[in-house]
Amino acid sequence: MERRVLLAFLLSLLVLLVYQSLVAPPPARPPEVAGSGAPPQSAPPAVAPDQSPAPAATSTPAAPPADPATAPREEITPVVADQEAREVVVETERVRAVFRNRGASPVSWLLKEHLDRETGAAIDLVPGELPAVELPPFSLVFEDPELTGRAADALYRPSAQRVAVADRAETLAFEFEDSSGFRIRKEYEFEPGMHGYLVRFRAEAFDGDSRLAPRVAWGPALGGVEASSSGMAYREGPRGVIFGRLVGVEGVEDEGITRPTSSDIVARPAYSGQIGFAGVDNHYFLAVALVGRQEAEVAYRYVPLPPRTPDGPARELMAFSLRAPGETIDLPFFVGPKEFDLLEQVDAALIRSIDFGWLGWLVVPLHRSLTWVHAYVDNWGWAIIILTILVNIVIFPLRHKSVVSMRKMQEVQPEMKAIQERYSHLKATDPEKQKMNQEIMALYRDRGVNPASGCLPMLLTFPVLFAFFSLLRSAVEIRGEPFVGWITDLSVEDPLYITPIVMGASMVLQQKMTPTQADPMQQKIMMLMPVVFTFMFVWAPSGLVLYWLTSNVIGILQTVVTNRVIGPPKTRTVRPPAERRVKKSGRGTGSGRKARQSE
Repeated sequence: MERRVLLAFLLSLLVLLVYQSLVAPPPARPPEVAGSGAPPQSAPPAVAPDQSPAPAATSTPAAPPADPATAPREEITPVVADQEAREVVVETERVRAVFRNRGASPVSWLLKEHLDRETGAAIDLVPGELPAVELPPFSLVFEDPELTGRAADALYRPSAQRVAVADRAETLAFEFEDSSGFRIRKEYEFEPGMHGYLVRFRAEAFDGDSRLAPRVAWGPALGGVEASSSGMAYREGPRGVIFGRLVGVEGVEDEGITRPTSSDIVARPAYSGQIGFAGVDNHYFLAVALVGRQEAEVAYRYVPLPPRTPDGPARELMAFSLRAPGETIDLPFFVGPKEFDLLEQVDAALIRSIDFGWLGWLVVPLHRSLTWVHAYVDNWGWAIIILTILVNIVIFPLRHKSVVSMRKMQEVQPEMKAIQERYSHLKATDPEKQKMNQEIMALYRDRGVNPASGCLPMLLTFPVLFAFFSLLRSAVEIRGEPFVGWITDLSVEDPLYITPIVMGASMVLQQKMTPTQADPMQQKIMMLMPVVFTFMFVWAPSGLVLYWLTSNVIGILQTVVTNRVIGPPKTRTVRPPAERRVKKSGRGTGSGRKARQSE
């Protein structure tokens, strides 16, 4: 029983690792549909189309090229505008955002505390080298495509040439008005401190005396996508993320998280309902609008882009647009890393954007515990080791009970095999075969052995192991964090492959020390598992390898302690069946002789 459970666990984990690293397919490239590809480079920027498809009732068609004969731009002159194109830099403790006055939108959003592994530069959440017709973040999309183009091409007048956010919130405003009465005002309010990744976006637009109700669009997102060294640890490429009560085919759905991929939005590009937050994320970073569970609508568009270098990978990004309630846009946006504590401070529901999988109910307390330990040791590697020790202390009684039960099973193994040998000549369908099971159960009862007591404690520890796996593969907190010596980033593989090799050796030692009922052939097969795991963990994040290695070392020490407590295994000598029959026959002859003598 224990052997089968252990083998099932190892095979399950192996399947999980293989699926994550090799089998899990990349997001399916959707078929080319009208408007799905990037518009040609030759399209004039002044008439940028709506970058996100809306539902059929509110869809915005792509703007045709401006016809000078029907819409002469020279007849409309700026009234409130800047004189020349320029950039405005906003500096906070954690972000350096660069805005262009053309369109009054950011063209760069650098995270100072998160560096690119290859270049060492700050991660930029606004993708670079995009086609000119792709709208930047916080663009306004109107029902009239001509107004969308004018809003994107206008030179807005900024309220400051540079903004530095220190101990209080600061606002950067952009204004534009032309002679036709078309005017727009955009405001970006930046929060200091822990909310340094939070920006409140306000926008209002008028066409003469009429107030307009535009959508806010975010072009291709999300920057900060890195090539992964292991599919076990990374999910490459952005995807949509929506939290709320959405309207589905069968009515209003239960509140929950929805993560549309590029293939999903071909069938369903728009989502509506009571939305808590909506936007785009990748493995470690997030750009979402905090709608606050209001009635809203979000639409997505798949944006395939060519590689930045001739031999580089193609980029598959996703754009989105949001129609918020009311005519004036006034929404906070979170644009930053998916740090657990940070998201919780901004909005408790925002932690749902971290994809912890089906064990989220267990991963969350583990994450809180890991953060708590890190606050004292200030090193994520040591925090992983300490938390692993604490978790193993908690499950020590379960492991102890499992080892004790396996020891008892090992002690009765000779007697059980002797029973099986007596019935080995019978077929499995023979009714007499049932007596063998009855004798084995009687043996278990006489020796005080419960086969299930070795299985259940081990099964109870499996969720903890998988939860740790999910935690360490998703936590942005350990990204770029060093441990000791050669391990400079716990979120990538060990560059010298030392920890995976030591981990494999510890698995071999642990298997040799663990009581087993397996025959020699099965033991050889089980010994292949450390070899397989070693190769699998060579490309695993070093933080995950560190956890597994620590667990193995603790398991070895616990086995030593348990063996000392319960003492050496008891050896029971089982007489062969023939010997028992001879002695039984002799006892019968002697008794008959005594009976005859008494006569």
